[in-house]
Amino acid sequence: MLQHEAIAVPETRTTFSIQCRRLWRVILAETLKQHRILFGSKLVYISLLVWPGLELATAYYTFRPFLDAPGIANHWSLVANPRAIALFFITGMLGFTFFWSLVQSAWQFSWERFHGTLELLFLSPANRLILIVANGTGALIQSVWLFLTFTIGLITIIGGLNVSNPAMFILAFFGLLIPAMAWATFLNSFFIFARDAGFLYTLFEGTMSFFAGVRIPLFAFPLWIRIIGIIFPLTTSLVVLRGALLEAATLATLWQELLLLAGTSIVLFAAAAWLLKRGEENARRSGSLTLF
Repeated sequence: MLQHEAIAVPETRTTFSIQCRRLWRVILAETLKQHRILFGSKLVYISLLVWPGLELATAYYTFRPFLDAPGIANHWSLVANPRAIALFFITGMLGFTFFWSLVQSAWQFSWERFHGTLELLFLSPANRLILIVANGTGALIQSVWLFLTFTIGLITIIGGLNVSNPAMFILAFFGLLIPAMAWATFLNSFFIFARDAGFLYTLFEGTMSFFAGVRIPLFAFPLWIRIIGIIFPLTTSLVVLRGALLEAATLATLWQELLLLAGTSIVLFAAAAWLLKRGEENARRSGSLTLF
């Protein structure tokens, strides 16, 4: 009996390592595919920095005239520190870039239904959910790395971070990364299920930025807007990001937001798995492997 147990452990570890390698190969393959399709010109890399940079400048200088209004500091303590205001907009645009790049990725992923590559995914032996996660992860890495580097450099130059513990940097990053991956997985699965879902691209462009508090602090919104904002995981991710970097928040003060993000991510992954299953069933029932 002990001999069998001794043999089973290495086999389990070997199986786990094989699965990890397969997952990594799927992620690399999807990332390379997207890179070849979407990044054929160096101008694309410039746009990855110019567009968020313009959005950041627009947000800051739109609100700059109001920052000197009498009494505003009584409602918004960050106004007393110009560097904190700049960091507020920088973190807002960083979070928005994370999530918005994934909306774009899902919209572009829907093109695969018209070009026929989506049918090849259904013929692939790879796990459907893993493929969708890999697609979203690849898009996130390629679309955000330049602005993330720019943001880190800008924050270093500006200074003014208020962090309780260095580990909060890691917490803030994963509080943004994991919900973004769940959001990408959900959107990609939805675009597979619905053939004409391009309206989501237009729908999320303005609403996600407005309701999530990217440019405007949440306390300035009425209660009903804040309730709607909870639908978007970006809203809670920005609360965690800004709390960890600007307000010296600790794990004890952010545990409710982190719990909400964890629950939202689980729900989004589960919904994505359900939509993928229903989408493939619909494709088999109402179409073919070349048109559905």
